[in-house]
Amino acid sequence: MQLAQNTGHPRRWAILGVLVVSLLVVVLDNTVLNVALRTLADPVHGLGASQGDLEWSINSYTLVFAGLLFTFGVLGDRYGRKLFLQAGLAIFGLASLLSAYAHSPGQLIGTRALMGLGAAAVMPVTLSIISNVFDPRERGRAIGIWAGAVGLGVAIGPVLGGLLLEHYWWGSVFLINVPIVVIGMIAAAILIPDSRDPKPGRIDVVGVLLSVIGLVALSYGIIDGGDHGFGRPVVWVGIVGGLAVLAGFVLYERRIEFPSLDVRLFRVPRFAAPVAVIGLVFFAAMGVMFFSAFYLQLVRGYSPLETGLLMLPFAVAQLVFAPRSAAMVRRYGGKAVATVGLVLTAAALAMFAFAGTDSPIWFIEVIFFIQGVGMANIMPPATESIMSSLPREKAGVGSAVSNTVRQVAGALGVAVLGSVLSGVYRDQIAPAAQALPDPAREAVSESISAAYGAAERLGPAGASVIGAANDAFVNAMHWAAGISAVIAALGIVVVMRWLPGRSAEEQVLPPEPVVDPDPELVAA
Repeated sequence: MQLAQNTGHPRRWAILGVLVVSLLVVVLDNTVLNVALRTLADPVHGLGASQGDLEWSINSYTLVFAGLLFTFGVLGDRYGRKLFLQAGLAIFGLASLLSAYAHSPGQLIGTRALMGLGAAAVMPVTLSIISNVFDPRERGRAIGIWAGAVGLGVAIGPVLGGLLLEHYWWGSVFLINVPIVVIGMIAAAILIPDSRDPKPGRIDVVGVLLSVIGLVALSYGIIDGGDHGFGRPVVWVGIVGGLAVLAGFVLYERRIEFPSLDVRLFRVPRFAAPVAVIGLVFFAAMGVMFFSAFYLQLVRGYSPLETGLLMLPFAVAQLVFAPRSAAMVRRYGGKAVATVGLVLTAAALAMFAFAGTDSPIWFIEVIFFIQGVGMANIMPPATESIMSSLPREKAGVGSAVSNTVRQVAGALGVAVLGSVLSGVYRDQIAPAAQALPDPAREAVSESISAAYGAAERLGPAGASVIGAANDAFVNAMHWAAGISAVIAALGIVVVMRWLPGRSAEEQVLPPEPVVDPDPELVAA
């Protein structure tokens, strides 16, 4: 008993605090950006970004982030997790500074990609360090707090972003990252012990290149198709080419000795099922968060600060329920908790299909709260299942796979649901746009943000344009919300069919972890 009590690091809770701060800065950035999207689209007060530019400002970050998580997880295990945490924070802080002073959408997309590079070094080592400094019996609670940091970032981000946008220029939403980075780097230097894998694998350069090329090509095809239509050859070259490269990536990873993604792990239900659930949920949720910001600020007319405050129910639910999820898993089992979470999430996303131009605002608040409660009860049991299926020495692999799937799914969710939104919006607005002069017709057909800009220049006729744009956007939002709800509901099937229950969990895990898990995990 005494031996078990001493397996955790004596400063583990202070270390967890540092990791929460480090994670917070990565999460805070994207949630702040959500309320700044409309401002960035403004040609006067922002950068005049199109909807495609805005999607790329999100996806350039997430695709670089996702593409490098595998490699940086292995590099952190090899060269030291503390080193990668500090280096990643430094890169992230510098890129935030550059993003704040970007002069064009293209520059912002590039600096956001650099931010993704820094975040890719930070994210996997946070979970790796948790797995190394916490006793297995405390790990579930620690991961619950870690997941709660995501809720904290979601809570602070929109409100902070709204406050900054009301008093300063749009670049302030990126500058806010810099002091948090500095605090995180100082605390990490003082508190966090270094750790590494005693038997690290070789770096899979070819695999990393294939994954990045495939994901970027696929996302480019989807986003460009949503912006300009799917009848152009370049769109299908991107989509088909990206899928082909990703298929080649999987085949290549199966053949090499030290893959960046060990696809054999997906034969293990305790590992594969929660990874699939995370992917489905974030595909659905990130696409909805993208269009909900436009719905609140344009269709409903709320300011960035008011939009941030309206998103608080989602964040509060995350903060309250995520830390308690570990106790719920111990009492009822991961399968039951994850199933309830998925049912709530799918229901909330489906409710967006009933939101209109004049729906009571309490109805929107209920949607956000239910979605927050649902997602708070999905991530902790799923992440704990993934991490506990691997020994501590390979913690970087588990965290890299979990976060990569989350980021890739989120990026594809923004791309796919954003394309659905754009395509349906263009079809719905076409009758109203036909009577407008050429420049105005093109702007109104591009996106709801551009339609609002064109309406201001049309004078009295602009009111009818705004009304038509709002109706077209809401109809498009209903389609995107319906698809997202179906995607989330697929997660229920995955959990019910493949995620082990409490009795099965005891049979899946071996009594003692082995040094090299891959053959044993496959056999299990």
